Amino acid sequence: MPSIFTKILAGEIPCAKVWEDECFFAFLDIMPVAPGHTLVITKQEVNYLFDMDEKLYLDLMAASRKVAKMVKAATGCQRVCVGAFGFEVPHVHIHLFPLDGLNQFPFPKREKANPADLDAMAKKIAAQA
Repeated sequence: MPSIFTKILAGEIPCAKVWEDECFFAFLDIMPVAPGHTLVITKQEVNYLFDMDEKLYLDLMAASRKVAKMVKAATGCQRVCVGAFGFEVPHVHIHLFPLDGLNQFPFPKREKANPADLDAMAKKIAAQA
């Protein structure tokens, strides 16, 4: 299913490109969490990260690592953090966030879990092996 990323790849929508190879394309996010916030996308249209062919998935991680090193060198940040949410655009992409601390990232509110709930969920997940 074509997405806004398909249009970017086709040159129909402009972007601030930072890198590409035969399978992946990296460009700056137009709504950055921090300066240098970069997206690494697959050129192949795949909706969900964990539905990807294993080789393409591993290659995406390698491409993201390469681009993350470029982002870190360019921005001077302490760390480049990674996110793969997949809700906003139905096309596999990795977010690379150049950050100097977690206070720069907009995490949702979190609460400490009940140990019994953790145990129950761990058993439920483990049963899927």
